[in-house]
Amino acid sequence: MRIVARGKMSARVARRVIGAALGVAALAGGTAAAADPSMAQVDAIFARWAGKDAPGCAVAVSREGKPIAVRAYGMADLESHVPATVDSIYEAGSDSKQFTAAALVMLAREGKLSLDDDVRKYLPELPDYGAPVTLRHMLHHVSGLRDWGSVAAVEGWPRIEALRDVARHFDVLDLVARQKELNFAPGTHYLYSNSNYNLAAIVVQRVSGQSLADFTREHIFKPLGMTHTSWRDDHRNIVPGRTGAYEREGAGYANEQVIEDAYGNGGLLTTVGDLVKWQAALDGDFFGKGFVAEMQQPFVLKDGTKSAYGLALVAGDHDGVFEVSHSGSTGGYRAWMARYPAQKLAVSLLCNTGEADTPVLGREVADLYLPLHHDNPYA
Repeated sequence: MRIVARGKMSARVARRVIGAALGVAALAGGTAAAADPSMAQVDAIFARWAGKDAPGCAVAVSREGKPIAVRAYGMADLESHVPATVDSIYEAGSDSKQFTAAALVMLAREGKLSLDDDVRKYLPELPDYGAPVTLRHMLHHVSGLRDWGSVAAVEGWPRIEALRDVARHFDVLDLVARQKELNFAPGTHYLYSNSNYNLAAIVVQRVSGQSLADFTREHIFKPLGMTHTSWRDDHRNIVPGRTGAYEREGAGYANEQVIEDAYGNGGLLTTVGDLVKWQAALDGDFFGKGFVAEMQQPFVLKDGTKSAYGLALVAGDHDGVFEVSHSGSTGGYRAWMARYPAQKLAVSLLCNTGEADTPVLGREVADLYLPLHHDNPYA
């Protein structure tokens, strides 16, 4: 099939055209299984991490909840020379936040709390800011609470600096409680702050009587069969199959593992296979009618501006396709997850190299599978 381009064509559109052409050609030849892009096209995107002397990535593409392309590249552990596999465990960075948000939504749907409750109802240690900071404000990052890691760095205690001084939940609560003012009135601006989700994890524990790790294991991981997923709630734990985490340093790499016990903002240890199950659950409203709609609902600021950030899910447009995504970055780990609900397509990407620009890589993969022409009911 010959493709004629008129005018300029972006690289991602070109990939979609080529992918569509390959699919049509395969179907015409009677090979339906080859309708999706070849693994060679996916492999080409991750070629720079396919060697045996560098960290890399694992990626899974799923359609209608079923994996259709799963690949691993590079090394899981450079010191022991262990190659990455599709079952290698990575840390998901801020992609972890959607699980914390889901836990609070579950508690709200059980009537044990309201997302519109003042956080001080559950965390009375926090000062009175003159206006309620609600759980909903926190989950949407419109609370005005300062990021505890940034404050700690100013105080001379940068995160992930030394084994002797590991941040735990009570450290975060103590640090935030000593901040007597907000950056802005709640609900008036958007400011990404990890404090929101560390405090949310503490709220889950105080309301449910279970740690966030135990609550999510019982209510999310086990029901979905996410058998390789847990939390880095104690950095000293042995986690079989966990990858190292690395940053480029000179001609080689340096260890950049996460030495921290505070979690909820990050800290999810998982595989791309388990993330396929989570994304399928969101596509299918596994947790009940309206659950996903609430997770994806944007926040409207007091001036009427709509924020795309839902409850740790970002709804937006990707070249005319409705996309729900979130990225993650912590230590030498990088992550990205996205769903394209109208196309029943999802991409899950986990890397153990700080060099990986996962949103770019993930969308390049998605572009291979997304149609060139489509309707976007959410535009």
